[in-house]
Amino acid sequence: MKSQVLAHAVARLALSKKAGDIVIMDLRGLTTMADYFVVCSADSDVQIRAIAAAVDEGMQQKGAAAWHKESGSSSWVLLDFVDVVVHIFHRNTRAFYNLEKLWGDARIRRVADEAKERPAPRRPVLKQRGARKAAPARKKAKA
Repeated sequence: MKSQVLAHAVARLALSKKAGDIVIMDLRGLTTMADYFVVCSADSDVQIRAIAAAVDEGMQQKGAAAWHKESGSSSWVLLDFVDVVVHIFHRNTRAFYNLEKLWGDARIRRVADEAKERPAPRRPVLKQRGARKAAPARKKAKA
């Protein structure tokens, strides 16, 4: 699987567990360590583990098993797919490591949940059959 396709697949899997602030960092030409970093945030340790499990299992089903898995603490998980490295941070921990600034020369693409980005479709107003229009209010006659 091409590294760019793999990075986007990882981002979609992270979205499936409501990961926040997902970015794909294009490191090609900057380092030989990896082609892409996928960085995302979670609100709790439980959500971090859920995102990591969803990415790991989803990629295994696609035939791309993680080469290395690392948990620096309960607030950070790294999944290494060789050409794509996934960083899942607790929201507070991510600011400390600030990978976007550290790799400031990388092209960064933000990934958002498309369902949130699109406005909800407007529902047509349905008229009931046989419904009568309300009669206009009558003015009272002066006596």
